[in-house]
Amino acid sequence: MTVISPHPENRFRHSTLNGVALYQYPASPDRDGFLGYAIEFAWAMLVTFLLSVVVLFREGFDIIHAHNPPDTFVLVGAIYKLAGKRYIFDHHDLSPEMYNAKFGGKGVRIVYICLLAFERLTFRMADHVISTNESYREIAMSRGRVPSEQVTVVRNAPDLDRVRLVEPHLELRQRASTIIGYVGEMSRHDGVDYLLRAVSHLVHDFGRTDVLCVLIGRGSALPMLKSEASQLKIKHNVWFTGRISDEDLMRYLSTADICVDPDPSNPFNDRSSMIKLTEYMALGKPIVAFDLPEHRFTAQGAAVYAEPNDELDFARRLVELIDDPTRRARMGSSGRQRIETELAWHHQEERLLGAYSQLVGRS
Repeated sequence: MTVISPHPENRFRHSTLNGVALYQYPASPDRDGFLGYAIEFAWAMLVTFLLSVVVLFREGFDIIHAHNPPDTFVLVGAIYKLAGKRYIFDHHDLSPEMYNAKFGGKGVRIVYICLLAFERLTFRMADHVISTNESYREIAMSRGRVPSEQVTVVRNAPDLDRVRLVEPHLELRQRASTIIGYVGEMSRHDGVDYLLRAVSHLVHDFGRTDVLCVLIGRGSALPMLKSEASQLKIKHNVWFTGRISDEDLMRYLSTADICVDPDPSNPFNDRSSMIKLTEYMALGKPIVAFDLPEHRFTAQGAAVYAEPNDELDFARRLVELIDDPTRRARMGSSGRQRIETELAWHHQEERLLGAYSQLVGRS
């Protein structure tokens, strides 16, 4: 197996890890707007294709497995299908809906149409489709017209060897009586602005001043979010960590009393499963999230659900959990059990291997 992917430190690198050849490249910088979107897609497709040619002659391959975004990877897959290779489409994002969410429904219409066209082409070209949940599977079968036997659901899931409780971060533990944890991207469509307004309600309307919300991650909206935190007068109640190591990530989340997923309701989030939810559950953390269909399916009793896009209600749910440590413990235990029995990666990898076996069998 050979993997081509962006490098976390934005550089070209060739290495081998556990017998897997790894070719990494610098990711395109975070940019907003149509031009930024186009540059990101073009760069990823171009450099991935060039590296795939290197892989073809050095290691060789029979199957190319690509996940979106960008959906333009189908052009790379199409070239290799002409050479007799098989193509698996790993459907990670609803790119047309994600584009609308990212630009608040004010994106360029032709881009949305192009994304739909690339999605249809990808479904048509794929020898097999991997969907991250049942909502995506339905899209593959209805919008993509893929036969049901050619679609396998493999959910995003935590590896319990990596996502595990560790000793709390003592300095962080001392900063507030209640630590709220968030990890994820910080772009305009990720709902971190909703979380900041919920923290503002928590502090100013409910008088819970002894709280600290730790926001782990980075993204194009980070400067705007820091400015909003100042305007809301909650600078001392939030901490933007930026990108951190896996070791620090586990320590910070292990310290958190409550974890949050503020993704707002829209056609993209309503159908998408967020990996942060399963990571929180793997750590046995109670969760506050907006009441979205896939949130409920994933977290079930491990979360309390606020009215969609209602920051005040989100703050109310936080207050409920702050005041009820017994309930928090019960919810955390429920989430951990669901991960261990159904959602952990070792359950999902069986599905992935089954999809490969099915594809090879058809060939």
